[in-house]
Amino acid sequence: MDISESAQLVINWLDKNQSQFIEMANQIWQSPELGFKEFKASRQQADFLENEGFSITWNIGDLNTAFVAEWGEGKPILGFIGEYDALPGLSQKNQPTKEAIEDGEPGHGCGHNLLGTGAVASAVAVQKWLKSNSESGTIRYYGCPAEESGGGKVYMARAGAFDDLDAALNFHPDNINMPAKGGAVGVNATYFRFFGRTAHAGGAPHKGRSALDAVELMNVGVNYLREHVKDDVRMHYIITEGGKAPNIVPEEAEVYYFIRAAKPDYLAEVVERVHKVAEGAALMTETTFETRFDGGCSAVLSNHYLADLQYQAMQLIGSIAFTQEEIDFAQVINESFTGTNSDHIDDMIEYFKPSPDMVAELDEYRDKPLIGGNFIALDERIIETGSTDLGDLSQIVPVSELGTTCWPTGCPGHSWGNVAASGMSIGHKGMMHAAKIMAATAIELYSDPSHLVDIRQEFEQKTGGKPYIPPMPEDVKPPRYEQNGD
Repeated sequence: MDISESAQLVINWLDKNQSQFIEMANQIWQSPELGFKEFKASRQQADFLENEGFSITWNIGDLNTAFVAEWGEGKPILGFIGEYDALPGLSQKNQPTKEAIEDGEPGHGCGHNLLGTGAVASAVAVQKWLKSNSESGTIRYYGCPAEESGGGKVYMARAGAFDDLDAALNFHPDNINMPAKGGAVGVNATYFRFFGRTAHAGGAPHKGRSALDAVELMNVGVNYLREHVKDDVRMHYIITEGGKAPNIVPEEAEVYYFIRAAKPDYLAEVVERVHKVAEGAALMTETTFETRFDGGCSAVLSNHYLADLQYQAMQLIGSIAFTQEEIDFAQVINESFTGTNSDHIDDMIEYFKPSPDMVAELDEYRDKPLIGGNFIALDERIIETGSTDLGDLSQIVPVSELGTTCWPTGCPGHSWGNVAASGMSIGHKGMMHAAKIMAATAIELYSDPSHLVDIRQEFEQKTGGKPYIPPMPEDVKPPRYEQNGD
């Protein structure tokens, strides 16, 4: 499956026009917005795409910072998936040493200023190709809010926004260039609030019924449950309310749980068991409880055929060439975190457990703070124990999340170092590398739709033909904010 000469034309177009996308990424970086409040970023991208001839539909899934931009007609229908929310408390200046622009304010510690903009760039480049070649097909860019904590794609998926896509393309900033074949667990986030009866804890404790006792007994029960669930399950919690004073039997207490598992059916089973533990705790303490569902997302299914197509595109494009200035910038950041450059490569080898050939390729970067080369998917046997709403997209349409080098090797996720790199040329180069890979892959799919038959066949096999069931109940609505307001 050779990438056509047409793909090279699109790659050249992205090289010539990269400045406008770098400027877009910089503007979003300079005005970081939290989930459900990405008014500037969503409007900037929507306006840009509308000026390029895309039709814009807002309020997808009842999210007022979600939109779909569409161009073209007919099949195939390919989606380019964007995000633009920032993380709280990660304000950082555009420099390789830690210093906030404004303490406590948000920053793009996950590089979503790059993620969304790279997908915009790719969508426009493919549009130019379709138009110039009079090819049929539909392009969509999805502006997806609140990936970090709100599960924006879940609301969009529940509304059917992705149902007719043939495949989806997206990328995420990373510290290595690699398509994904691994998975990630789904999550259910729920508050359990217990209600008892107050009494003087010293003078009349027998008259009280402690809601805090119920919370603590629930936590004990869940900790015993850990022995009797599958290895991919994760259950973690915080006590959000434990009472007002030690000498008052707590009338109300609350615990907040994240429950994760790799399979949607098994996640639902574990959630049901946790609810039974809560029922037992209430019975033991003669209290009552209620639950409040706070959010959730599905497990990630990576499409291996699509990942292989992306790797072929990467080979055509070649490596990222970093300048000495960028290498020096990354080196200063790396030295701010634990370990040497060589240690960071050891961490990757320990995590991925690659073949000897891939170990040799990684070894070439032992004395470097940035990885410019392209790698095959090293994560095929890995199930990430974190969660993302990309999982809900992946349960509906074939997708493989591409990773590209936007950060130094030593940067941990959601760190100030990622913010710094995402706001300068290291991040910009990774973003444009991703845009080229996604565009070249899309050209291959439009040129030879038979790929989509194989992609769909793999997808159907992995889902077992089961329909997507949203992890959020219909009565759970997303928060809505007004620009410059609450």
